[in-house]
Amino acid sequence: AAVFRVHGNSLTILQAPEFVSFQKGDWPISGEKVPDLVALTMGFSVQELSWPGLQAGPLFQRPRANVLVVVRGADNLSLPQNVASYPLENAVPFTLDNVAETVHSLFAEDTPVVLQLAPSEERLYMLGKANAVFEDLPVTLQQIRARLSQEGSVLASLPLNSLSRNSEADLLFLSEVQVLHDITALLQRHRHLAKDHSPDLYSLELSGLEELSRLYGKESPQYKDATAILSSILQKFAEDVYSLYGNSAVVEVVTVKTFEAPLTRKSRSILESKQISNPGSPYNLAYKYNFQYAVVFNIVLWLMIALALAVIVIAYNLWNMDPGYDSIIYRMTNQKIRMD
Repeated sequence: AAVFRVHGNSLTILQAPEFVSFQKGDWPISGEKVPDLVALTMGFSVQELSWPGLQAGPLFQRPRANVLVVVRGADNLSLPQNVASYPLENAVPFTLDNVAETVHSLFAEDTPVVLQLAPSEERLYMLGKANAVFEDLPVTLQQIRARLSQEGSVLASLPLNSLSRNSEADLLFLSEVQVLHDITALLQRHRHLAKDHSPDLYSLELSGLEELSRLYGKESPQYKDATAILSSILQKFAEDVYSLYGNSAVVEVVTVKTFEAPLTRKSRSILESKQISNPGSPYNLAYKYNFQYAVVFNIVLWLMIALALAVIVIAYNLWNMDPGYDSIIYRMTNQKIRMD
């Protein structure tokens, strides 16, 4: 049987439930549209995405989770078990920040898991239940390397072959593999996360292959061994996540040789507390939309209209009042005068 390989810039759907219908074909998708695609698979509306690769699904079903893994420096990955694969055009950097904010604002009371992680940049962003579940997840390279030396690390089970434990680039790649392993291990320990009603969002960016290709070259045994390891690890990671979420999770892998433009983004603290509005923002940004706004607005509006009408009616009646007939004070005064 022919081995399916992902070449160059591409978007590969490793797992998806039946009600999220991806069509097989060679329809290219732009890198900047990937966040819109993720939002659509989660049942959220987007402004415009005219792409035939994803068909409209049922209105009342949404996957319990969406996991997007970005692999930088990947020339070809063997991913035989996949739903569909599409070429990626205009491979510009992108983030799922808007999707994460939508999930958090719509399901704030259910505290969904929102996890965005880039081990090479030591960048971590968590919201909701992720703060408690992934609190012990190693984030900095120093923490991850320490995790590699502990019991149960991936070093004991991986065929390292030409990869070395003493090379910085090799350790970066192995640390990213360790993070994938630890995420599934934590989810298995906290299975209740996959059973709630709020969708979860995971975004992982791996750049270990890019560092290996830069140091050794793409024809080196180190790069080829790392590619084989990552292919099998991604396949197993997708299967584990899909199973943990009751066969109701979408797992995508975006492979890029290199991004066409550097990504400029605002840095975040490692354990950022949930904040919808940020009054102290240096960018003078407006408050985030609150879904109670319409209720409060209607209460205030109609109360003001009722009070204004009451004032008008009272003023009209006072103006047209007959003091001798309508007022008890004037009526008693008139009777006293007549008696005298």
